[in-house]
Amino acid sequence: MEKYTGTIVSKLPFTGTSIFAVMSALAREHNALNLSQGFPDFPVSEELIKLVNSNMKKGHNQYAPMPGILPLREGISEMFEKKYGAKYHPETEITITAGATQGLFSIIAAFIRPGDEVIILEPAYDSYGPAIMLQGGMVKYARLQAPDYSINWETFPSLITGSTRMIIINSPHNPTGTVIRSKDLKKLETLLKNRDILLLSDEVYEHLIFDGLTHESVCKYPALASKTLITGSFGKTFHATGWKCGFVLAPPQLTAEFRKVHQFVVFAVNTPVQYAIAEYLKNPENYINLGSFYQEKRDFFLNLIKVSRFKASPASGTYFQLLNYSKISDEKEMAFAERITREFKIASVPVSPFYHNQEDNKMLRFCFAKTTETLEKAAEILCRI
Repeated sequence: MEKYTGTIVSKLPFTGTSIFAVMSALAREHNALNLSQGFPDFPVSEELIKLVNSNMKKGHNQYAPMPGILPLREGISEMFEKKYGAKYHPETEITITAGATQGLFSIIAAFIRPGDEVIILEPAYDSYGPAIMLQGGMVKYARLQAPDYSINWETFPSLITGSTRMIIINSPHNPTGTVIRSKDLKKLETLLKNRDILLLSDEVYEHLIFDGLTHESVCKYPALASKTLITGSFGKTFHATGWKCGFVLAPPQLTAEFRKVHQFVVFAVNTPVQYAIAEYLKNPENYINLGSFYQEKRDFFLNLIKVSRFKASPASGTYFQLLNYSKISDEKEMAFAERITREFKIASVPVSPFYHNQEDNKMLRFCFAKTTETLEKAAEILCRI
């Protein structure tokens, strides 16, 4: 192929390859244990796989309806009403997406215009900023407070201007594993009262929450829910991240605008997977115990590394654990993460890429959605560093 000789004016001039892809590639190159990218290394439910297969054999292999098959939307509606007491109409308020990231991108594309300001909490999942910038929006950063990564409600209001169009929140939070509390949402509710500002709530880890805490979904707060689009992920919930199946919940007027974009991004989502998940959701036991399942893994991992020189504050949610290495090295996060991948054969994700200014706090993120064997191998390595 001949080299392109035309002019390219990048719409994302400061954006490179995702840190997840970078660290996973480095792990493969050095045959390292990969605790960087957030995916489980244990099997998907045999029952769920059989349901996908049986729906393929039933002939559910062509385009699904643009908003998603109705049985799945009805299942989501029932799940949210049972769990949170919130009612979302299956036909007008629920849309199935090709994973949560597609949902996030399409929401931002639907509502953000050039010059609009969007406030995000930092450290932030790395798709938020680029999606906003691609629409000509301006990102404003609300830095979470260490060591508990809480929202600073004294400084947060000063970020809101007449150009603020949207606020993005994420709980349980990636990469820190912290959770938003009821008091936070009540403050946000007061702050947004009588303001025409949308809220995007990224709740993909809603079932992965620990230590007796409960997930404070925005849908539990009617005044907030009326201006909120919520994203969720079956990939996270059912250990099948490669299936890329998620959903967006929103009031009818917001859903209608979201779908205008959604239909031209993917149109429809994997049909047999949708039918399988719709059947699988009928048994709440398939998701209500995920918190205890992952808490056992978190506790097991932390117990194994307690004699290491890494410092940890237990994650309250997600399947990620931050480890502070300040007693081990003065290296920058990226350099340290790359070195231990090469020399010790264990891959993690530095937290600095989740900040727009690459803030460095000597923190690495490790995924503990792994088998007991993998976690034991990882802990043995970490205790040698």
